[in-house]
Amino acid sequence: MELLRVSFTTMAVVALLLALICPAINAQSPAPAPSSDGVAIDQGIAYVLMLAALVLTYIIH
Repeated sequence: MELLRVSFTTMAVVALLLALICPAINAQSPAPAPSSDGVAIDQGIAYVLMLAALVLTYIIH
């Protein structure tokens, strides 16, 4: 039983140390600022309007 307790304590300490160290290892640099000039938004709106026109044409015919 004593061996189990020492093993559990050791594992708890190792897990705590890994939990503290691992985020520092995986740290990433901040993402660059978005450089969108609105083209993607305009294209998305155009696709939605095109789909609406197709649906309206299908309903009318």
